[in-house]
Amino acid sequence: MTRSSLIAFIAAVTLSLAGAAALGKPAPEAEPEQTPPGAAEPKPEEKTEQAPKAPVYEGTMTLEQMGIIIKRLDTEAKEPRKGYWRFVIEKTPVVVITDAKHDRMRILVPIAQAETLSQEQLTRMMQANFDTALDSRYAIAKGVLWATYIHPLRALYIRQFISAIGQTVNIALTFGTTYSSGQLSFKGGDSSDILRRQLIDKLLKKGQPI
Repeated sequence: MTRSSLIAFIAAVTLSLAGAAALGKPAPEAEPEQTPPGAAEPKPEEKTEQAPKAPVYEGTMTLEQMGIIIKRLDTEAKEPRKGYWRFVIEKTPVVVITDAKHDRMRILVPIAQAETLSQEQLTRMMQANFDTALDSRYAIAKGVLWATYIHPLRALYIRQFISAIGQTVNIALTFGTTYSSGQLSFKGGDSSDILRRQLIDKLLKKGQPI
């Protein structure tokens, strides 16, 4: 399959992935405990009601903010549906899929057809996932090898999101060579400590307001 046909195939696959972005139904609630026969009811003063606590998020990311950042990185970025973007970084197609309801997001970069991978390449990817891919990861889905980054949506910071895009593009570009995200390398792994920091620095400068 040629590069252009692969990208066309990827577009169709990512649309289906975006449509299935919801993580599924929530786990069923546990049935309330039954009071054993004859057990004493708690005294009225022992019953205390607590208001539900609002969720606490580390970051401040919203879909609107994410769209602004992506447009800074690629002015021709497309948003076929809310929370789903397609754009290009370093001539590499990138997809961002979000699920605001479940507070999830993922970055996807297509690399190759999974059926073309050798055992040696599969092993190297698993080694890289341990030390040089860092926050991004190699993964296989729908017959395609992807570079991906998965994270809670609202917990993201601006710099973290931009860095995540850079890392994910980097492990796609370095597939077959250094398998590196361009960030730190965990010294306990098997990969050589070769970094590609330049792209992340470039994106951080381009994606943030002056």
